[in-house]
Amino acid sequence: MRKTEIVPWTKNWEESYRKEEKLLNEIFINELVDIFHIGSTSVPAIGYAKPIIDILIIVKNIENVDVYNDKMQTFGYEPRGENGISGRRYFPKGKEKRTHHVHIYQIGNENIEKYLSFKHYLLNHPEEAKKYGDLKIELANKFKDHTHQYQKGKEAFVNELVEKSLRWRNEKNK
Repeated sequence: MRKTEIVPWTKNWEESYRKEEKLLNEIFINELVDIFHIGSTSVPAIGYAKPIIDILIIVKNIENVDVYNDKMQTFGYEPRGENGISGRRYFPKGKEKRTHHVHIYQIGNENIEKYLSFKHYLLNHPEEAKKYGDLKIELANKFKDHTHQYQKGKEAFVNELVEKSLRWRNEKNK
């Protein structure tokens, strides 16, 4: 059973992302539109995160991603298909000791904007990022042996932040 491990933010996460970004660029070279470091490890002001690097990849055609499953497996990634989110391809790395989560969407998918708006909102609103970090610590202490309860515990807060981030993005773009 995976444990909920939350640790202080470290710049090593950016280095880990850069290393993986290079590898993923090479794997998906013919499909790749863009690639981003997302999630709590990409926002220093959150202060704490699970030590798992979330990566967002945007591709030309989502159906073509399945062709790369074997290649991803050779680098330790487990192909999980949509894994509960329509239009996504998901690849965790590290089995029980996860190190990376790769989320792949086709250009134009609405989830891309949600991920990127969320990150940019927190980068521009450090007080909100800190609240999120505080919640993570509280929930991790409460649900150390129950990852799913930890995730469920932060769901409402994250959904509210996503809505705020989308409103903020729309206001900025006016």
